[in-house]
Amino acid sequence: MHRLKTLFIVVFLLLFTATFALASGDVGQAHELPWKNFAYRIINFIAVLAIIYYFFGKKIAAFFKGRSEGIAAEIATLEERKREMQQNLKEVEKRIANLDRECQALLAEHIAQGETMKAAIIAQAQKTAEQITVAAKKTADNEINAAISAMRAEMAEHIVAATETLLAQKLSAPDHAKLIDKYLTKVVIN
Repeated sequence: MHRLKTLFIVVFLLLFTATFALASGDVGQAHELPWKNFAYRIINFIAVLAIIYYFFGKKIAAFFKGRSEGIAAEIATLEERKREMQQNLKEVEKRIANLDRECQALLAEHIAQGETMKAAIIAQAQKTAEQITVAAKKTADNEINAAISAMRAEMAEHIVAATETLLAQKLSAPDHAKLIDKYLTKVVIN
């Protein structure tokens, strides 16, 4: 129906503009529209359209119908792809939101692991420091004991030497023999 209205409007405009075109000729001459020629041309045009419609009407209608169906199918496909893409976009946005949370969780986990490792390293360092302190105390005690033993041995040597010197000065030969006999008797009795 819409096409028929459009056709009538176009024909009316052609006739209307043709009237003005013919009327714009010389003023002194009378111009008439050759209605007979115009009618033959319109009949000829309608006949050509009828022949084309008769032979190719179904093919043309099928072509345009197929074309419109193809366009409709393509639009449906594109709409489906649009829905899929929107769904994919939602999934990607959800992953991005989850990714932020996962990053925060991983960061918190690594911080906790770092704190645990820090505490373990500090505990191990304290244990090692205590072991080093104990070993240093033992070494110092051993060195002190060795130094005391060495000092005692040296003092004993000095005492023995001083006693020998003192005894050599104060003991005479008969007192010396008497002293040796006394100690030999004690050694034999024991």
